[in-house]
Amino acid sequence: MVDSRQVWLFALASLFFGGTFVAANAGQAYIPPLLFVALRFDVAALLLAGYVLLTVPRGERLPRTRGDLAGILAAGLLAIGAANALLFVGQGYVTSAVGAIVFSLVPILSPLFATAVLADERLTVAGALGGFVSLVGVALVIGIDPGDLAGAVDPWALVVLAGAVSAALGAVLIRRVETTTSSTVRTAWALPISAIALHGASLAAGESPAAIEWTLEAVLALGYLSVLAGAVAYIAYFELLEEVGAIRSSLTFYVSPVVASLGGWALLGETLSALALVGFATIVLGFAVMGHRTLQSAVAGHLGRSSDEERRPAVTTSETVRTRSGNRYVTSFDLDGD
Repeated sequence: MVDSRQVWLFALASLFFGGTFVAANAGQAYIPPLLFVALRFDVAALLLAGYVLLTVPRGERLPRTRGDLAGILAAGLLAIGAANALLFVGQGYVTSAVGAIVFSLVPILSPLFATAVLADERLTVAGALGGFVSLVGVALVIGIDPGDLAGAVDPWALVVLAGAVSAALGAVLIRRVETTTSSTVRTAWALPISAIALHGASLAAGESPAAIEWTLEAVLALGYLSVLAGAVAYIAYFELLEEVGAIRSSLTFYVSPVVASLGGWALLGETLSALALVGFATIVLGFAVMGHRTLQSAVAGHLGRSSDEERRPAVTTSETVRTRSGNRYVTSFDLDGD
């Protein structure tokens, strides 16, 4: 059963991740985008390192295997670094809601990439259908017109989409390697790698710290992204991941666009088109098609029931998660729709 602590973790992760898109839009009026996200990870890395020092036993803080190092690099360079760099660059030209909706494709892309990257996984009929439906939803959000593909596509929404692709691919590569560290420790090591890479990208792009306008709005946006949407949201999400599994924790991606839409409307005067709303609903439908068996099993478990579907060994995407005690277990994403 879901307890009140899990509800709070879900609420914190959804709220603070959703606010990321609003703060990114607001802060870019004063801080260049790549430098903005680099500074964000500077602060978040320090905060998360302190959290690890206070809560993780000494023997579990350091990477010990090649798999640990590979997982840290995949997280630092792809799942966090490149994903946020592309998101922040594109977010400066699209609304908070559109950015959040496009980025909500991450839970859809991850199983699709897993089929290609993980040898023991296969894409079923339901997986393929759900992925196609969700891609149609993204096409609606970013304004793809089948009759004018070159002229109608919002290129900056495509940049945000590339960030979602990087996040999903990085997550799959992390699952591909055998790691001994917890996800929180892995992220604590990945954040400084992301920060260093992004500072390098910022210099290469010609951004300068002298261009920063340290207004109150800039400080508030950076503080929010570093502390609340950075360290606090990551900690809440990882705790939720360990307690309820990958599928139910990924539902935070579908609450975040609601938060981003409301925040963009209230704070930045943004609006959301009816077509984008239809696209978001289509993305959620695709997710439901892909994971309908897992979601049915979750509902049955909450009601204290068991079913034949829960006992079927039809698993296509799995993720190893570390528990508080240090043991490991597997949470599964059942995409078998046959």
